Amino acid sequence: MDDRLYIDPELVQFYDLENEGGEDVDFIMQFVGAARSVLDLGCGTGALTVMLAHGRAVTGADPAPAMLDVARKRPGGDHVEWVEGDARSLRLGKSFDLVLLTGHAFQVFLTAEDQRAALDTIAAHLAPGGRFIFDTRNPLAREWLEWGPDDSRRTIEHPTFGAVEAWNDAVQDEATGIVTYDTFYRIPIDGRQFHARSRIAFCEKEPLAAMMAEAGLVVDRWLGNWHGAPYTPGMDEIIPIGRKA
Repeated sequence: MDDRLYIDPELVQFYDLENEGGEDVDFIMQFVGAARSVLDLGCGTGALTVMLAHGRAVTGADPAPAMLDVARKRPGGDHVEWVEGDARSLRLGKSFDLVLLTGHAFQVFLTAEDQRAALDTIAAHLAPGGRFIFDTRNPLAREWLEWGPDDSRRTIEHPTFGAVEAWNDAVQDEATGIVTYDTFYRIPIDGRQFHARSRIAFCEKEPLAAMMAEAGLVVDRWLGNWHGAPYTPGMDEIIPIGRKA
Protein backbone atom coordinates (compact mmCIF):
# COMPACT_ATOMS: atom_id res chain seq x y z
CA MET A 1 0.00 0.00 0.00
CA ASP A 2 1.79 3.12 -1.25
CA ASP A 3 -1.15 5.31 -2.24
CA ARG A 4 -0.89 8.63 -0.37
CA LEU A 5 -4.66 8.99 -0.53
CA TYR A 6 -4.86 6.29 2.16
CA ILE A 7 -1.52 6.32 3.98
CA ASP A 8 -0.81 10.05 4.37
CA PRO A 9 -2.72 11.61 7.31
CA GLU A 10 -2.81 14.94 5.44
CA LEU A 11 -4.94 13.28 2.77
CA VAL A 12 -6.78 10.80 4.99
CA GLN A 13 -8.33 13.76 6.82
CA PHE A 14 -10.47 14.39 3.72
CA TYR A 15 -11.59 10.79 3.26
CA ASP A 16 -14.72 10.79 5.41
CA LEU A 17 -15.76 14.18 4.06
CA GLU A 18 -15.90 12.64 0.59
CA ASN A 19 -17.24 9.22 1.54
CA GLU A 20 -20.28 9.64 3.72
CA GLY A 21 -22.72 6.76 3.93
CA GLY A 22 -24.78 6.28 0.78
CA GLU A 23 -26.72 3.63 -1.11
CA ASP A 24 -24.06 0.99 -0.51
CA VAL A 25 -24.18 1.51 3.25
CA ASP A 26 -27.98 1.37 3.28
CA PHE A 27 -27.93 -1.87 1.29
CA ILE A 28 -25.29 -3.53 3.47
CA MET A 29 -27.11 -2.62 6.67
CA GLN A 30 -30.16 -4.43 5.35
CA PHE A 31 -28.17 -7.28 3.81
CA VAL A 32 -26.28 -8.19 7.01
CA GLY A 33 -29.48 -9.64 8.43
CA ALA A 34 -28.92 -12.20 11.16
CA ALA A 35 -25.16 -12.54 10.62
CA ARG A 36 -23.47 -12.67 14.01
CA SER A 37 -19.90 -12.21 12.78
CA VAL A 38 -18.60 -9.93 10.02
CA LEU A 39 -15.23 -9.39 8.37
CA ASP A 40 -14.91 -6.03 6.66
CA LEU A 41 -11.93 -6.26 4.31
CA GLY A 42 -10.52 -2.89 3.27
CA CYS A 43 -12.49 -1.24 6.06
CA GLY A 44 -10.79 2.16 5.63
CA THR A 45 -11.73 4.61 8.36
CA GLY A 46 -14.33 2.19 9.69
CA ALA A 47 -17.58 4.13 9.31
CA LEU A 48 -19.55 1.14 8.02
CA THR A 49 -17.59 -1.29 10.20
CA VAL A 50 -18.68 0.43 13.39
CA MET A 51 -22.29 0.53 12.25
CA LEU A 52 -22.21 -3.23 11.73
CA ALA A 53 -20.77 -3.88 15.20
CA HIS A 54 -24.00 -3.35 17.12
CA GLY A 55 -24.76 -6.79 18.55
CA ARG A 56 -22.21 -8.54 16.33
CA ALA A 57 -18.59 -9.65 16.45
CA VAL A 58 -16.96 -7.50 13.77
CA THR A 59 -13.39 -7.38 12.49
CA GLY A 60 -12.17 -4.54 10.29
CA ALA A 61 -8.99 -5.13 8.28
CA ASP A 62 -7.05 -2.57 6.27
CA PRO A 63 -3.42 -2.24 5.15
CA ALA A 64 -3.21 1.51 5.85
CA PRO A 65 -2.26 2.52 9.42
CA ALA A 66 -3.47 6.10 8.88
CA MET A 67 -6.96 4.84 8.03
CA LEU A 68 -7.02 2.50 11.01
CA ASP A 69 -5.93 5.34 13.31
CA VAL A 70 -9.13 7.18 12.36
CA ALA A 71 -11.19 3.99 12.70
CA ARG A 72 -9.96 3.23 16.23
CA LYS A 73 -10.83 6.75 17.41
CA ARG A 74 -14.30 6.68 15.89
CA PRO A 75 -17.22 6.56 18.38
CA GLY A 76 -17.96 2.87 18.80
CA GLY A 77 -14.53 1.90 17.51
CA ASP A 78 -13.78 0.03 20.72
CA HIS A 79 -16.46 -2.53 19.76
CA VAL A 80 -14.49 -3.61 16.66
CA GLU A 81 -11.38 -5.74 16.34
CA TRP A 82 -9.08 -3.72 14.07
CA VAL A 83 -6.40 -5.56 12.11
CA GLU A 84 -3.67 -4.10 9.93
CA GLY A 85 -3.51 -6.49 7.02
CA ASP A 86 -3.58 -6.88 3.25
CA ALA A 87 -6.64 -8.60 1.77
CA ARG A 88 -4.37 -10.60 -0.55
CA SER A 89 -2.60 -12.38 2.29
CA LEU A 90 -4.71 -11.95 5.43
CA ARG A 91 -5.40 -15.15 7.35
CA LEU A 92 -7.07 -14.68 10.71
CA GLY A 93 -7.59 -18.34 11.54
CA LYS A 94 -11.34 -17.91 12.04
CA SER A 95 -14.46 -17.71 9.91
CA PHE A 96 -17.34 -15.27 9.59
CA ASP A 97 -21.02 -15.28 8.67
CA LEU A 98 -20.44 -12.35 6.32
CA VAL A 99 -17.33 -11.16 4.48
CA LEU A 100 -17.56 -7.87 2.63
CA LEU A 101 -15.23 -5.70 0.55
CA THR A 102 -16.97 -2.46 -0.41
CA GLY A 103 -16.07 1.06 -1.54
CA HIS A 104 -14.63 -0.42 -4.76
CA ALA A 105 -11.64 -1.59 -2.72
CA PHE A 106 -11.36 -4.65 -4.98
CA GLN A 107 -10.10 -2.34 -7.72
CA VAL A 108 -6.82 -1.57 -5.94
CA PHE A 109 -5.70 -5.07 -6.95
CA LEU A 110 -4.14 -4.40 -10.32
CA THR A 111 -3.34 -7.89 -11.58
CA ALA A 112 -5.33 -11.08 -12.00
CA GLU A 113 -2.94 -12.71 -9.53
CA ASP A 114 -3.69 -10.12 -6.85
CA GLN A 115 -7.42 -10.21 -7.56
CA ARG A 116 -7.44 -13.99 -7.23
CA ALA A 117 -5.49 -13.71 -3.95
CA ALA A 118 -8.15 -11.37 -2.53
CA LEU A 119 -10.88 -13.80 -3.59
CA ASP A 120 -8.98 -16.63 -1.89
CA THR A 121 -8.96 -14.55 1.30
CA ILE A 122 -12.73 -14.12 1.11
CA ALA A 123 -13.18 -17.88 0.68
CA ALA A 124 -10.74 -18.67 3.50
CA HIS A 125 -12.79 -16.67 6.00
CA LEU A 126 -16.33 -17.77 5.14
CA ALA A 127 -18.12 -19.90 7.72
CA PRO A 128 -20.38 -22.74 6.53
CA GLY A 129 -23.48 -21.03 5.22
CA GLY A 130 -21.72 -17.67 5.27
CA ARG A 131 -22.18 -15.05 2.56
CA PHE A 132 -19.94 -12.56 0.80
CA ILE A 133 -20.55 -9.34 -1.08
CA PHE A 134 -18.21 -6.90 -2.80
CA ASP A 135 -18.33 -4.29 -5.53
CA THR A 136 -16.27 -3.20 -8.50
CA ARG A 137 -17.05 -0.62 -11.17
CA ASN A 138 -18.25 -1.93 -14.50
CA PRO A 139 -15.59 -1.10 -17.14
CA LEU A 140 -18.30 -0.99 -19.81
CA ALA A 141 -19.68 2.16 -18.15
CA ARG A 142 -16.28 3.92 -18.61
CA GLU A 143 -16.84 6.01 -15.49
CA TRP A 144 -13.29 7.39 -15.55
CA LEU A 145 -14.27 9.59 -18.48
CA GLU A 146 -16.21 11.69 -15.95
CA TRP A 147 -13.19 12.16 -13.68
CA GLY A 148 -11.62 15.10 -15.51
CA PRO A 149 -11.05 18.42 -13.71
CA ASP A 150 -14.11 20.11 -15.20
CA ASP A 151 -16.55 17.28 -14.41
CA SER A 152 -15.15 16.45 -10.98
CA ARG A 153 -14.54 19.91 -9.50
CA ARG A 154 -16.35 20.29 -6.18
CA THR A 155 -16.24 22.07 -2.81
CA ILE A 156 -16.14 20.18 0.47
CA GLU A 157 -16.50 21.60 3.97
CA HIS A 158 -13.59 20.83 6.28
CA PRO A 159 -14.10 21.35 10.03
CA THR A 160 -10.81 23.27 10.31
CA PHE A 161 -10.13 24.73 6.86
CA GLY A 162 -13.68 25.59 5.84
CA ALA A 163 -14.42 25.36 2.12
CA VAL A 164 -11.84 23.21 0.33
CA GLU A 165 -11.60 22.93 -3.45
CA ALA A 166 -11.30 19.37 -4.77
CA TRP A 167 -10.96 17.84 -8.20
CA ASN A 168 -9.66 14.79 -10.05
CA ASP A 169 -8.03 13.89 -13.32
CA ALA A 170 -7.80 10.46 -14.88
CA VAL A 171 -6.32 8.55 -17.80
CA GLN A 172 -6.71 4.92 -18.83
CA ASP A 173 -3.90 2.73 -20.12
CA GLU A 174 -5.69 0.93 -22.94
CA ALA A 175 -3.13 -1.88 -22.97
CA THR A 176 -3.74 -2.88 -19.35
CA GLY A 177 -7.12 -1.26 -18.64
CA ILE A 178 -5.62 0.33 -15.51
CA VAL A 179 -6.82 3.84 -14.74
CA THR A 180 -4.45 6.30 -13.10
CA TYR A 181 -6.27 9.13 -11.39
CA ASP A 182 -5.08 12.16 -9.47
CA THR A 183 -6.89 13.67 -6.51
CA PHE A 184 -6.30 17.30 -5.55
CA TYR A 185 -7.37 19.33 -2.50
CA ARG A 186 -6.69 23.05 -2.34
CA ILE A 187 -7.25 25.15 0.77
CA PRO A 188 -8.21 28.67 -0.42
CA ILE A 189 -7.43 30.44 2.88
CA ASP A 190 -3.71 29.70 2.64
CA GLY A 191 -3.18 28.25 -0.84
CA ARG A 192 -1.92 24.87 0.35
CA GLN A 193 -2.56 21.99 -2.02
CA PHE A 194 -2.52 18.24 -1.38
CA HIS A 195 -2.17 15.70 -4.16
CA ALA A 196 -2.28 11.92 -4.50
CA ARG A 197 -1.95 9.64 -7.51
CA SER A 198 -3.85 6.36 -7.48
CA ARG A 199 -4.14 3.36 -9.80
CA ILE A 200 -7.15 1.06 -10.07
CA ALA A 201 -8.15 -1.85 -12.28
CA PHE A 202 -11.52 -2.42 -13.92
CA CYS A 203 -12.30 -6.14 -14.13
CA GLU A 204 -14.97 -7.36 -16.53
CA LYS A 205 -17.69 -9.67 -15.26
CA GLU A 206 -16.71 -12.81 -17.20
CA PRO A 207 -13.08 -13.05 -16.04
CA LEU A 208 -14.17 -12.09 -12.53
CA ALA A 209 -16.71 -14.92 -12.52
CA ALA A 210 -14.03 -17.37 -13.66
CA MET A 211 -11.63 -16.30 -10.91
CA MET A 212 -14.35 -16.61 -8.30
CA ALA A 213 -15.13 -20.14 -9.40
CA GLU A 214 -11.43 -21.02 -9.17
CA ALA A 215 -11.40 -19.61 -5.62
CA GLY A 216 -14.30 -21.86 -4.65
CA LEU A 217 -16.91 -19.10 -4.52
CA VAL A 218 -20.44 -19.50 -5.83
CA VAL A 219 -22.35 -16.40 -6.97
CA ASP A 220 -26.05 -16.49 -6.20
CA ARG A 221 -26.82 -13.01 -7.52
CA TRP A 222 -25.10 -10.40 -9.66
CA LEU A 223 -26.33 -6.86 -8.97
CA GLY A 224 -25.75 -3.81 -11.15
CA ASN A 225 -26.35 -1.16 -8.53
CA TRP A 226 -26.89 -0.71 -4.80
CA HIS A 227 -30.66 -0.52 -5.29
CA GLY A 228 -30.62 -4.29 -5.83
CA ALA A 229 -31.23 -4.30 -9.58
CA PRO A 230 -29.90 -7.35 -11.46
CA TYR A 231 -26.69 -6.77 -13.40
CA THR A 232 -26.87 -5.87 -17.08
CA PRO A 233 -23.92 -4.75 -19.23
CA GLY A 234 -25.04 -1.11 -19.20
CA MET A 235 -25.03 -0.71 -15.41
CA ASP A 236 -22.41 1.12 -13.37
CA GLU A 237 -21.58 -1.59 -10.84
CA ILE A 238 -20.70 -5.27 -10.72
CA ILE A 239 -21.78 -6.60 -7.31
CA PRO A 240 -21.53 -10.36 -6.74
CA ILE A 241 -23.33 -11.92 -3.77
CA GLY A 242 -22.69 -15.51 -2.87
CA ARG A 243 -21.18 -18.17 -0.68
CA LYS A 244 -18.45 -20.76 -0.48
CA ALA A 245 -18.88 -23.79 -2.75
